[in-house]
Amino acid sequence: MEKEPVRMQLKATSAAGESLIARVMGTVKHRIAARSLTPGARLPSIRSFALAMKVSKSTVVEAYERLQAEGVIRSRPGSGFFVAAPLAPLTLAEIGPRVDRAVDPLWMSRQALEPGEGVLRPGCGWLPPHWMPEEGLRRALRGIARGAAATLVDYGAPLGLLPLRQLLARRVAQHGIEASPAQILLTESGTQAIDLLCRFLLKPGDAVLVDDPCYFNFHALLRAHQARIFGVPYTPSGPDIGRFAEALAEHKPRLYITNSALHNPTGAMLSPLVGHRLLKLAEQAGLTIIEDDIFADFEETPAPRLAAFDGLERVVHIGSFSKTLSAAVRCGFIVAPRDWVEALTDLKIATCFGAAGFSSELVLTLLKNGSYRKHMETVRQRLAGAMAETAQRLARIGITPWIEPQAGMFLWCRLPDGIDAARLARQALARGIVLAPGNVFSHAQTASGFLRFNVAQSEDERLFRELAALTAAA
Repeated sequence: MEKEPVRMQLKATSAAGESLIARVMGTVKHRIAARSLTPGARLPSIRSFALAMKVSKSTVVEAYERLQAEGVIRSRPGSGFFVAAPLAPLTLAEIGPRVDRAVDPLWMSRQALEPGEGVLRPGCGWLPPHWMPEEGLRRALRGIARGAAATLVDYGAPLGLLPLRQLLARRVAQHGIEASPAQILLTESGTQAIDLLCRFLLKPGDAVLVDDPCYFNFHALLRAHQARIFGVPYTPSGPDIGRFAEALAEHKPRLYITNSALHNPTGAMLSPLVGHRLLKLAEQAGLTIIEDDIFADFEETPAPRLAAFDGLERVVHIGSFSKTLSAAVRCGFIVAPRDWVEALTDLKIATCFGAAGFSSELVLTLLKNGSYRKHMETVRQRLAGAMAETAQRLARIGITPWIEPQAGMFLWCRLPDGIDAARLARQALARGIVLAPGNVFSHAQTASGFLRFNVAQSEDERLFRELAALTAAA
């Protein structure tokens, strides 16, 4: 059976000097690479395509003829033109927004992760190595090395280490989330947790809501799952409820992904009022919510959790120890409704087989012996001091925080008028500084005047000296 025609909003995006025919051909090829045109899909009629591209019908005819000669499309007399080419391997760069392509979520991740001597990383999302509990990790490693051989060499149980899941059940209960160990699935990270949930909940083309701005890797991960992404403006107390309701009515989303506590990148916290209104709208719309809570242990006073209000009915809660303990120790978790756990466990086995038993044992040891608690007490104190110091230093050069976060490591800051954050990030990178420009967090590309600063990574005087020089020259 022939597939239905794909309605496309087509734009000419080619460089100056490229022929009109090549522009039409390039648009079709890009749509095929982006999976909005799949094998068997019918292309727009010559007339409608010519109108959309603002070219003549003869230009489209010639472009279609050339594409047919290349084997990309084929014609059916009386029916039109159809995609014939097999799909190329999925390339995230091809399906991402073309606006500001040089500085996008994947660019941000690569720059932050790339090792480099003397490189400053105020744009990254983790604590510096010297802030982490190195000695505690070494002691725990020595203890595990003397333990059972299976911990060092064998696969872990599918759900993950039971004693750690039992301890995590007690920890999330402190945030009002009631869950048994059987409702907790251990993962290798928070990112893997979201990936598993997207595999479980989404099919290509499903609509997903995110905050605008939101953690930039949400965009990249959702693009990998071929979801349609829609942003909802974020306020100091949570998502804009009016705009959220409009997005539900217009896009009929399957899923919403958010941080309810210590929002990334803004540092804001969800208010109870907004949380209750949000859940009421979600219930009416049949919306599922992923609550990413990987920054929970940075809080002094716990903020409201959607999973606590909801009782894990339509909210699934995830966490991780990558940001607080060690990025090298990959250990995250999902707290899910009971009837999801078996299917999620099957997906976990299919995609990564066994659990990370070694990492789980390491995390469990540090949680039980008290060293993690003491470490986080010190981290919270240091972050509070770094937050105040960084905000003052940035203010001296005209960079102002959007809000004053109550805790955490992020400052979402507005640049002086007229300065583009992506351009500033490129200039800073040439000077050995990795910044996080606002539009990598914004699906609507409305944050070009913002930067996110990690205050723990902003201790070096060179950062402020270079920023002062760059903003003064802008």
